Amino acid sequence: MSINATLIVQMIVFAILVWFTMRFIWPPLTAALDERAKKIAEGLSAADKAKADLAAANQRVEQQLSAARNDAAKRLADAERLAQQTIEEAKARAAEEGSKIVAAARAEAEQESVKAREALREQVAALAVKGAEAILKREVNAGVHAELLTRLKTEL
Repeated sequence: MSINATLIVQMIVFAILVWFTMRFIWPPLTAALDERAKKIAEGLSAADKAKADLAAANQRVEQQLSAARNDAAKRLADAERLAQQTIEEAKARAAEEGSKIVAAARAEAEQESVKAREALREQVAALAVKGAEAILKREVNAGVHAELLTRLKTEL
């Protein structure tokens, strides 16, 4: 055989091999490659979607944390305001009770003062009667009366 015949036979065998490959091997191979590319593309889109979902979830978590912080701050402020109000009410009650106690003490002191004045008046009256008695028992003499009056002054 010559080189030409061998070359033609090799070309025919190559053409049959190409036809067989294109007919039976290439379609399943391209289908497998296409399926793999499709799965990779789906995986990448799922990863992108998961990344977007994760970002949205992180944003929701931050919003909820912010809302929780605001709520906690509001409750704390309310508690502080309520505590301050309770303290102010207690101070007001204490001041009112103190005023009542002071007023009662003043009233009691006034009563004691009135009693002491009354007792003093009674004593002065008794001394005046006693002094008049002493003056009337003795004879009317200016020197004697002066002495009695000075004793009365010292007793008062």
